[in-house]
Amino acid sequence: MAKKLIRRFLPEPGSIRRHKHLRIFGEALHDPNLWHLNRKSVPVAFAIGLFMAFVPMPFQMIPAAALAIAFRANIIISVVLVWISNPITIPPIFFFCYKVGTWIIGRKLNQVSFDLSWEWMRTELMTIWQPLLLGCFVVSTISAVIGYYGMQWFWRLHVVSEWEKRKNLRAKRKQAETNK
Repeated sequence: MAKKLIRRFLPEPGSIRRHKHLRIFGEALHDPNLWHLNRKSVPVAFAIGLFMAFVPMPFQMIPAAALAIAFRANIIISVVLVWISNPITIPPIFFFCYKVGTWIIGRKLNQVSFDLSWEWMRTELMTIWQPLLLGCFVVSTISAVIGYYGMQWFWRLHVVSEWEKRKNLRAKRKQAETNK
């Protein structure tokens, strides 16, 4: 089943419950429906996780967990997918989002040189924040929609494949019984 495939890559629910940043949700994390893998909770969890992965904010896991609780999606998948944007991938992701935002607005792409200082934050970030946020919203929304429908398609494809295997197995058993 698709559950077995997905479970291989997920951490244990206990480790998520004990995570220091997610303890703020308290007893809500003990709802068993947040830990189930089924055809409804997994696609919603993919959408939440992919949406939050492209939101330019720190501690994206917390809003992802809150949304998973609100929409009763699989909390592990929602939180894990947020880590698509990690310290290594953030610069290319946000640069791509910035490019998408400038393309939508119709602005010219600024040559931005990054410098980790307050002066840079005050000057450069103030000139690129609009296309960056717009691009992040567009990329977040598109990736969430693709993740949702992609997971639904994958789940359905896997279930149909399992049905076919069982059907073929039954046919082989029936054939073996008639040959006796």
